[in-house]
Amino acid sequence: MNTATATAWLRAFAAAVDEHAAALTDLDRPIGDSDHGVNLQRGVHAVLEALDAQAPATPGAVLTTAGSTLVSTVGGASGPLFGTLLRRAGKALGETEDADGPALAAALRAGLDGVVKLGGAQVGDATLVDALTPAVEALEAGRTVAEAAAAAEAGAASTEPLVARKGRASYLGERGTGHRDPGAQSVVLLVRALAAVA
Repeated sequence: MNTATATAWLRAFAAAVDEHAAALTDLDRPIGDSDHGVNLQRGVHAVLEALDAQAPATPGAVLTTAGSTLVSTVGGASGPLFGTLLRRAGKALGETEDADGPALAAALRAGLDGVVKLGGAQVGDATLVDALTPAVEALEAGRTVAEAAAAAEAGAASTEPLVARKGRASYLGERGTGHRDPGAQSVVLLVRALAAVA
């Protein structure tokens, strides 16, 4: 992944969020604050503005800029969590101008570790970690980004029968079952966007 690819990834993610913002908010309505799609949409638009203004020179700088922008512009949990994911991944890439598959997998593992540290969630807690973890593990195993996206989709689907143990949905207990976590579904969009440009 070079600078152009990293930028194209975030543009593809922004387009996907635009397309699915209403659906993400619909997922959030029964278990959250009914604002996930709107908040994330605002964040990705701010990311595109920041990238246009700064023109980062390396893929790591692209992701770090995007992550910092999400943290500063998106309310709720999604800004800090997705921002941490991208910022940690960007810092892990460092000054590399063209990251290969193992380097990208390692960077996303660093991002996942940051998300887990920030939110305290593990697989099975019905959060974005349920989608992000299998996607990262697929990349670490040398599988394609398309296969990682499929793993993320399966992980997001796995949140539907779970009783959430983190985040707003955890307040509902058993009443929160039967709903896909919107953050997990947003991870699917993120990994699919990477697959589209990789």
